[in-house]
Amino acid sequence: MMHHKTLSVMAIKKSFYIAFYFILATFWLPAAGQSTHFKHGVVVSAHPEASAIGLEILKAGGNAIDAAVAVQFALSVVYPNAGNIGGGGFLVYRPAHGTPVTLDYREKAPARASSDMFLDPAGIPITQLSLDGALAAGVPGSVDGMVQAHKRYGNLSWRQVLEPAIQLAKIGFRITEKQANELNHFQERFIALNPGGSPLTRQVPWKKGDTLRQEALAHTISLIQDKGRNGFYVGETAQKIVATMQQAKGIISLEDLKNYHAQWRKPVIGTYRGYKVISMPPPSSGGAALIALLKSVEAYALSRWGFQQDSTVRLIVEAERRVYADRATHLGDPDFVKVPLNQLLDSAYNAGRLAGFSFEKASPSSTISAGAIAPVEKEQTTHFSIVDKDGNAVSITTTLNGSYGSGLFVAGAGFLLNNEMDDFSVKPGSPNMYGLVGGTANAIEPGKRMLSSMTPTILEKEGKLYLVVGTPGGSTIITSVFQTILNVIDFGQPIQEAVSAPRFHHQWLPDEVMTEKGAIAADVRKKLQASGYVIKERGSIGRVDAILVLKDGILQGGADPRGDDKASGY
Repeated sequence: MMHHKTLSVMAIKKSFYIAFYFILATFWLPAAGQSTHFKHGVVVSAHPEASAIGLEILKAGGNAIDAAVAVQFALSVVYPNAGNIGGGGFLVYRPAHGTPVTLDYREKAPARASSDMFLDPAGIPITQLSLDGALAAGVPGSVDGMVQAHKRYGNLSWRQVLEPAIQLAKIGFRITEKQANELNHFQERFIALNPGGSPLTRQVPWKKGDTLRQEALAHTISLIQDKGRNGFYVGETAQKIVATMQQAKGIISLEDLKNYHAQWRKPVIGTYRGYKVISMPPPSSGGAALIALLKSVEAYALSRWGFQQDSTVRLIVEAERRVYADRATHLGDPDFVKVPLNQLLDSAYNAGRLAGFSFEKASPSSTISAGAIAPVEKEQTTHFSIVDKDGNAVSITTTLNGSYGSGLFVAGAGFLLNNEMDDFSVKPGSPNMYGLVGGTANAIEPGKRMLSSMTPTILEKEGKLYLVVGTPGGSTIITSVFQTILNVIDFGQPIQEAVSAPRFHHQWLPDEVMTEKGAIAADVRKKLQASGYVIKERGSIGRVDAILVLKDGILQGGADPRGDDKASGY
């Protein structure tokens, strides 16, 4: 049985609890995309129901980690395309008093995985094998990650922080218009991959306001509530996972599940214009790449040039081009490969990478390779940021990889499995589903964690908490966090403006600048195109959720209007 913390508040009776929850959901949540100011605590997440639950935990005496655990499990109920117990993620925690830490609960390759498992006899990648169905799934890490985080830092009992998600799954919640559209779009995929049916399929189309109830998922989370990690990695749920694997020709075994453990790691730390940047180390490429980007542009007068002006865009694109080239070659699971982290974070190294770049013309990616150092994702991730009344802060990015992951539900358990195996270099030099190219450092090996772009990040100013930030978005995660930080520090934008501002992205290969509608003014685009930049407009980039601490200590929440994201606090 899991160790239970002593309750700091009286247990909430179920009937009162349910009523209280719905009151919160109705009255405590601001409109999507609305900037909010709170004194005691704030939760910013991808779904209003999850934000309401996080707020409830804070108001019941829970700290940032208690709220984070509650939000993680709530998102598995209300945001199944990315919130999960069948995937994994990364946590950056800055206690108000103490040393910042990170927790890696990224998925792992099963023991039977091999470097050629997604190749045909001629060595050509079979794309769908790493995207759809059982073979695409890595060993899930979310449950063990939450267990470890709570055991080390939680204040309320494990039972109390999981109860909201269980009730939400049982009672159900009303889906948003965006969710109805997504569920209808994915019906054929769910049906094809789950011949026995799934919790998200039905004969009539979904519509806004429909109630989604998930009894099987409620039972699964109840097992985790009762037994901790043993409620997922051994026993009934583990057997259901393996039975689904066997039926769908997957390779995750009972031993893979039993042997999975999240890992505490030291954060990567850098500075930018006097601010301390605390972020996620490998196997996430996010922290190293973010700090490299910040160091690359630090010597330039961005604030004088202005937001998305010609010189600003050129500098950012050229920095991104070079950092993503390094990412493809040098980054992977540090338990398996030597990652030259110190050099990748070095100010002189990153400044040198931009030496020779011209403000007059684009540097073709064909002429850019990884830096000379001694002898690589789908966009439906989700992020949430939390600060409690004591100033403890947590930044978490979690994912199934593609939207609704592998599309495969664990039969009888009510949750989706990830398709994170596509985040490995299926074949070095071949792009993954995001067009990201990887090398041998990120090749598939049994027990190895796949490289990620997730970039949960916390900034300090003069030793005090300043900014909590992160986003989903696959390969665009790093650049979205990067540009949001620049928006706040260099361009002086309030947090909601910084989060809402249109974004652009470059990732070395393919050699094109991807832009949202409204990003980079027409006259600036024309100059860039004349200089050799290929600009392609696409849909939204990222869904940043952030919290800014103002000078008077007030917490300013920024929820991305690109989704149903909400900031909730008190």
